[in-house]
Amino acid sequence: MNTLIPEQGLWSMVVQSSLLIQFIMLVLLIMSVSSWTIIIFKFITFKRFRSVVQEQIENFDRAADLAEAMKSSRQSAHSPLYEIGLAALKEIQKLEKSNLSASVKFRIAEDNVRRVLRQGVSSHLKRLASSLTFLAICANSSLLIGLLGTVWGIMNSFHSIGVQRGATLATVAPGISEALITTAFGLVVAIPATIFYNLLWERLNNIQSDLIDFAGSFLNRAQRELPWMEKK
Repeated sequence: MNTLIPEQGLWSMVVQSSLLIQFIMLVLLIMSVSSWTIIIFKFITFKRFRSVVQEQIENFDRAADLAEAMKSSRQSAHSPLYEIGLAALKEIQKLEKSNLSASVKFRIAEDNVRRVLRQGVSSHLKRLASSLTFLAICANSSLLIGLLGTVWGIMNSFHSIGVQRGATLATVAPGISEALITTAFGLVVAIPATIFYNLLWERLNNIQSDLIDFAGSFLNRAQRELPWMEKK
């Protein structure tokens, strides 16, 4: 195996490879750097976001009433729970000011508020999930891109055999080296991208559960504290 690798090292192998192989390795390098940037950034963002959400849920549950709970959430900068709750409160105020009869308000209030809460949760999840699609693309396509380099390297080896009419090690080694290095580069990109993509989705699902729990708590409290929303 070592005889297939030039003594000058990996960099010399890259420099001496064909233009297509160099382009493929450049693409894989860009994908690798981008993947690690997304992974590190998302792990930090998810950890901070969930920490804030869990703290605010505890404060929301301890508050004496809905007004105090919203005031407590508002004190945190860029509070996700305050944004979700505020949208629901605005919907409640619109219903209160509407000319609908009390029976109609009661009938549509829960569905309307639930829908607004769901939209707020979905909006935050979409923002948090941004860039994860690119990470999935890197995980799924990097192996195929590396395979393209592998096929190209093998084709070069067969071409060299045909030109020189002999299958010596010196004839096939350059093409096989190109094939091996692009395969290795593809694996280096695909393995961490796949692992961390799944880990990040697991953390995003945990955040989703927290936000859904808050939405349920908000709706229950609104039904308890607003007489016209209380279930008869």
